[in-house]
Amino acid sequence: MTEWVERRLTFKNITEPICVYRVLGIHRLRQRSKTMSTTVTEVAPDIFRICTHVADFDLQFNQFLVRDDEPLLYHTGMKGLFPSVCDAISSIIDPADVRWIGYSHFEVDECGALNDWLAIAPRAQAICGVVAGLVNLNDFADRPPRILETGEAVETGAKRFRYYPTPHLPHAWDAGMLYEETQSALFCSDLFHQLGDVEAVSETADVVGRFEHTLKTYNDSPFANYMPYTELSRKHLEALAALAPRVLLPMHGSAYRGDGTEAIRGLTEVMRREAVRL
Repeated sequence: MTEWVERRLTFKNITEPICVYRVLGIHRLRQRSKTMSTTVTEVAPDIFRICTHVADFDLQFNQFLVRDDEPLLYHTGMKGLFPSVCDAISSIIDPADVRWIGYSHFEVDECGALNDWLAIAPRAQAICGVVAGLVNLNDFADRPPRILETGEAVETGAKRFRYYPTPHLPHAWDAGMLYEETQSALFCSDLFHQLGDVEAVSETADVVGRFEHTLKTYNDSPFANYMPYTELSRKHLEALAALAPRVLLPMHGSAYRGDGTEAIRGLTEVMRREAVRL
């Protein structure tokens, strides 16, 4: 079925007439990927944000290409975005040279196109945590992943990525994050999720406020409980804040350069308040 499906839904706590959500099949996204615009921005030295704004969702999908002796791609995007993302990356490096592919948790916008990348990059290998490898990638990936222990580092040349498991943050048992130590850059997945077609990188944007708007919007919709908050979440967030990142690289929305510790603690308070509100 290729046509659009529209469903009218009345969300709780919304008294205005009805909100309309469009449901788009991935096959349709594949057809549209040739016409969608994908942009490339260097948001930190040799860290490139590959961004496709999908207007039907009013949402940006970001991948990050790290140029180094052994290039690393963080997030593959959905299979439907693969042609556009691959073309964008070809403006930076030969896509066949990608060596490492990282992601946070098993979801199509995180790793849906993993096998497409493994097919065109003969030396490429996914990197993930123990749970992700044993539960998902050992079966899903066309080549075995490199499974990382807590705190294990991957050196790509000039850069060094350290792996931190964060189960159920932002969500999913297998979740984890990479921290690039030489530039204090945190690849933070759905944390700091921002709606809309926003700027590529900012030092002044209220990324915490934007995240709060996203969380409230989703919690008043069929996407409620998108990002659970528990005592375990708080501990993981405090550990990430203690890294003192200077660059935050979210999957959706602007990258942020500034005081990452303060931003993560602000995000933690937003998640706590929303958990109470619900």
